[in-house]
Amino acid sequence: MGNRSKKLSQLALTARGGANPDITGLAVDSREVKDGFLFAALPGTRVHGGEFIQYALRMGAAAILTDAEGAELAAKELTASDAALIVTEDPRQALAGAAALWFGAQPQTIVAVTGTNGKTSVASFVRQIWSELDLAAVNLGTTGVEGAWTAPLAHTTPEPITLHRCLAEAAENGVTHAAMEASSHGLEQRRLDGVQLAAAGFSNFTQDHLDYHDTFEAYFAAKAGLFDRVLPEDGIAVINLSDPKGAEMYKIAEARGQNIITVGPEGSDLCLLNQRFDATGQDLRFSWKGKTYQTRLNLIGGFQAENVLLACGLVIAAGEDPDRVFETLPHLTTVRGRMQLAATRDNGAAVFVDYAHTPDAVVTALKAMRPHVMGRLIAIVGAGGDRDATKRPLMGQAATENADLVFVTDDNPRSEDPAIIRAAVMLGAPEATEVGDRAEAILRGIDALQPGDALLIAGKGHETGQIVGDQVLPFDDVEQASISVAALDGRVA
Repeated sequence: MGNRSKKLSQLALTARGGANPDITGLAVDSREVKDGFLFAALPGTRVHGGEFIQYALRMGAAAILTDAEGAELAAKELTASDAALIVTEDPRQALAGAAALWFGAQPQTIVAVTGTNGKTSVASFVRQIWSELDLAAVNLGTTGVEGAWTAPLAHTTPEPITLHRCLAEAAENGVTHAAMEASSHGLEQRRLDGVQLAAAGFSNFTQDHLDYHDTFEAYFAAKAGLFDRVLPEDGIAVINLSDPKGAEMYKIAEARGQNIITVGPEGSDLCLLNQRFDATGQDLRFSWKGKTYQTRLNLIGGFQAENVLLACGLVIAAGEDPDRVFETLPHLTTVRGRMQLAATRDNGAAVFVDYAHTPDAVVTALKAMRPHVMGRLIAIVGAGGDRDATKRPLMGQAATENADLVFVTDDNPRSEDPAIIRAAVMLGAPEATEVGDRAEAILRGIDALQPGDALLIAGKGHETGQIVGDQVLPFDDVEQASISVAALDGRVA
């Protein structure tokens, strides 16, 4: 990004009194401000960024972007300063636009997907399809930046400065195509504004994040922001009509004049006609604009077909040939820690790792596995410490009602007594076997596998550590499963 500066007006910002200083950088954290920076003092959930304007000015900020409340909080400091002041009703949106103009470059083709479940999988499948078509592609979200260029991310949808820096670096590294997860928090906080989208997708809508959004209506409105604000009018909306909220999202996109590709039930542009399940995946029959196709998906779980078709819709919306898109589907692999095949025993029994850490997710995962399993379904579950305690017995209940054999073990106990957490989970699964040590629970679950059985290790998915007290101990469910299978089947590691 180099040492450089831009006039404030080049960032589409207008200061009070017409000031137009040279800006040398952007920051939302006053500790990161340097001489000539624009500091964005944003409203927060606990404290307003206006409280930190005084520190930003001491660090040499040349401009302050905030709202009326922020300006009032720092009125004394601002009066005594010659820094430019930009006051706007929506400073988050103004910052997103400024960040886009500051960093400039973005991959030529960007799509985004929102929804309660499936965002990570859809974004990953989009990237994989593009990669199979020899395009330099990445996906951004929960698992960081993956693909032709990689980078870590602290949030599913990063704040605008981080996001636009990331997009610019991706473009500089030759990335031409990017698929993004659009979280409700990210949309609500205007983090995606300024991203030039070719298409946007909607997967589904279920209860989540009500600690942040307060009501279902507010949560849905946040997600709808992807279509009624971020996706331009000439963008293409890809809507899953199988979800009850799909029709409502369709109307929002239609009102904006966006072209729409529908996915799901009979009559959709991309229509799922039939699925046939086996131990390693599923055969899929579907249609595109009335033409029928059949293909292989090496993915466990019926819901993955919806995710894959939504991904196909986004890739087609972004300009790729449908026939070529569908040819890539047998090569798709699951997201790390999402219904991931971790190991297979010599007797053919399979071990899967999944991030399911809510009762709903455990039910969904086990029900999705059932058609693939001829024998018994075995589950390993736990619950995290310092988190919603009411879900603990429900975790046990979800497992015991949908699996044939259940082991209850530790997840991330954090600061709590692991035995107390396990006891709460056991209340919902009185017939389960309690094994505190997670490695031992995995070994015992795998040891119980007979031909035709399958094991689901739920809760931690892609995580590579276990949080015990204030320590993060190295622990990877996939790695542990491989070690256990090798030990039990007498393989040389």
